[in-house]
Amino acid sequence: MNEYIGIAVSFVLAGGIAAAMVALGSTLGKKKPTSEKLAPFECGNDPFSLPMGRLAIKFYLTAILFILFDVELVFLYPWAVVYRALGSVGRRDGGPDGGGVYAWDNGALKWQ
Repeated sequence: MNEYIGIAVSFVLAGGIAAAMVALGSTLGKKKPTSEKLAPFECGNDPFSLPMGRLAIKFYLTAILFILFDVELVFLYPWAVVYRALGSVGRRDGGPDGGGVYAWDNGALKWQ
């Protein structure tokens, strides 16, 4: 259990510093809201219109698939390094791409 004390101290220290920065910024920062500061801002230009409605689900699906394949790559690299040592077990399993096969099977990779 002693080997985890350093990790715990790091998390507590990081959380304390983050909380202190937020607290100091909100208490010591200037608070003079004007109508210009409260207006929507879009890349230096006035926005065409305020956002209305919902975004299409394909944008969220694309983001989730990106995270899925990104995380899968993290697990795929060590598997590829020891592929020869795995022997028949590695060839039988076909790799850790279960999430990709699931997404493909459900049609998540089809853009419409």
